[in-house]
Amino acid sequence: MGDRRQARELALQALFFFDMDKSYLDQDENLIVFCANNEEKLTQGVKPFFLDLVKGVKENSAQIDAFLNKYSKNWRISRMPVVDRNIMRIAIFEFLKHSDIPHSVTINEAVEIGKKYGTRDSGSFINGVLDRIKSLEGFE
Repeated sequence: MGDRRQARELALQALFFFDMDKSYLDQDENLIVFCANNEEKLTQGVKPFFLDLVKGVKENSAQIDAFLNKYSKNWRISRMPVVDRNIMRIAIFEFLKHSDIPHSVTINEAVEIGKKYGTRDSGSFINGVLDRIKSLEGFE
């Protein structure tokens, strides 16, 4: 597995953890705990992109979720599977802040990660929403 795929998968796991953990820890503390528990996976090639994705999604969450709300037909964010919404948040962050990554690569990575971690329908759901965002927002 490449470093960027590893970073995306770990970012998904961290964001899932943040979404599900309702404990007393704040987001920065949760990130420290997550990194400590995954130290062996967060190699020098993985960690910078991982941190960029996690922090970027959190810092841009309002803008990212606005895209999700606008382009996910008949789905409120709160009703989306946690895995799917966080995969799409990562991808939308890449659309917005990583012009060096082709959008087709971002979508393909999101779909593949969705197939691995999500439900039977995750791949097609993720692909449909991200493709609408890419096409209608001019991320060509």
